[in-house]
Amino acid sequence: MCGLSGEVRFDGGRPDLAAVERMTDMLEPRGPDGRGAWSQGAVALGHRRLKIIDLSERGAQPMTDARLGLTVVFNGCVYNHREVRRRLEGVGHRFFSESDTEVFIKAYAEWGRECVDHLIGMFAFALVEHHTGRVVLGRDRLGIKPLYVTQDAARLRFASTLPALLAAGGVDTSLDPAALHQYLSWHGTVPAPRTVLAGVRKIPPATVRVIEPDGTHRDHCYWQPSYTRHSVLGADPALWREAVHDALRTAVRRRTVADVPVGVLLSGGLDSSLIVALLAEEGHEKVPTFAMGFESENGEEGDEFHYSDLIARTFSTDHSQFMIPSDRLPAALEGAIAAMSEPMVSHDAVAFHMLSEQVAKDVKVVLCGQGADEVFAGYHWYPPIAAVAREDAPAAYADAYFDRTHDDLAAMLDPGTGAARDASTDFVRAHMAAPGAETALDAALRMDVHALMPDDPVKRVDNMTMAWGLEARVPFLDHELVELAAACPPELKLAQGGKAVLKDIGRKILPPEVVDRPKGYFPVPGVRHMAEPVLARVRDALTAPEARRRGVFDQRYVARLLAEPDRHRAKRGANTLWQVATLELWLQAHGIH
Repeated sequence: MCGLSGEVRFDGGRPDLAAVERMTDMLEPRGPDGRGAWSQGAVALGHRRLKIIDLSERGAQPMTDARLGLTVVFNGCVYNHREVRRRLEGVGHRFFSESDTEVFIKAYAEWGRECVDHLIGMFAFALVEHHTGRVVLGRDRLGIKPLYVTQDAARLRFASTLPALLAAGGVDTSLDPAALHQYLSWHGTVPAPRTVLAGVRKIPPATVRVIEPDGTHRDHCYWQPSYTRHSVLGADPALWREAVHDALRTAVRRRTVADVPVGVLLSGGLDSSLIVALLAEEGHEKVPTFAMGFESENGEEGDEFHYSDLIARTFSTDHSQFMIPSDRLPAALEGAIAAMSEPMVSHDAVAFHMLSEQVAKDVKVVLCGQGADEVFAGYHWYPPIAAVAREDAPAAYADAYFDRTHDDLAAMLDPGTGAARDASTDFVRAHMAAPGAETALDAALRMDVHALMPDDPVKRVDNMTMAWGLEARVPFLDHELVELAAACPPELKLAQGGKAVLKDIGRKILPPEVVDRPKGYFPVPGVRHMAEPVLARVRDALTAPEARRRGVFDQRYVARLLAEPDRHRAKRGANTLWQVATLELWLQAHGIH
């Protein structure tokens, strides 16, 4: 796991090495163990390294293979790098390191852009062909690892975080009206390729972008599972339970590949508890596990230690728990906002940021349960969508999932923002109209897993953990497990209140109390209910001169929110003031005026 950056010139000039240095410096938290740079012709690359596989300097980056004429910077992990290495050695490739990055270089030399089809893992990369000047960028299938770009006629810059691009300078920081609409519709989510800034874009998940020396490029989407009933397993619950159990075992096993210890973020929910149980099943002993809680606020409990303690005792983990007092939230809030590549409204970002700070003192790699609810239909909004006909899926999705209607959203904004078009509904209709989804639920799950999830829970975990040099791995987003789940009959996912097939597995290997518990989340009551220390910071941000000059939100609307900070809620219960404030807090934190 690392941070990468670079610049490609299209105008015959040399890359701005100082700008690449600034980007690389901004990425230091993602890679505190090493720093490297490379430049040739029109291309310059920067890299920060977090040592996880091949801890020697032979794994340093940027990595060049002079014989093959290739240089790469790589972020992430190829879990099957040993198997791919053996295949490459079988056709004559020789290796000088044990690094998965070198496996990637040789794989590209052997298979070109199709090399990604042979890789199992999470990754983002930038590769340079010395002899052609061609640059190749890419991301893993589920978009677990980020890659941001900004481009004009003269140059392209790319980096693992958006703030790194800002450090290089020259970015159009005006707000993208369509992205702003999506941000306010989908609780902070802006799917690729957009970001909230007009001048910055994201390489989409499962995409390889080939950039020619003249600046033209072509994108190749290399993976999209079919959300149809094509599996030979039919509708037999027992067969599906066995198949998913086997696939999940494999997914967890793959994510233990490391030359450093591996722990688990243990909330005590079904998903993280399954991971701990499967590690124990594989013979792992005294697995480091970590849980965090917050003080209660407004009658809402802020911890789920009862369940995480139960799992820790059941599987004899090396367990640590952290209770965070509310008076630490304002300082923690500043750190979490600064760590965001894009503004995020889910208040558990603060929790992940604080938890990661503690966990990184003990381990460099953790597994977590993110993605299970999207992949296996665990959320409460899925049954209403499943009840409608396929052609009615977009309207049902909007009704069940959107934070607010287009008219309500428009009333929040100053007319000058340009967000008059209902960009969120347009996106949903276009995505759901694509072939390959059999039912309304299939269409909804496909959009959540492949469009929205990479830019909400996945990005949140990446940003908050990597802010402390901690690599988070997500077994429920193993691409083969996702393919299997996509083919699973909807009723086997929706039963038992959602995630039925996972609950059936859990009944065989977990305490019943954990399987049948009410659905939990990572609560931060002090944020959810605008506790006074948080509210004071929010009020300062929204009444600051730069917020008034920016004029994104109608000032009368903001005044109403501040007058009753815990009253105004989105359709799904999120605090509207927090959604509004997070955008402004993020813009101010990153010097955007």
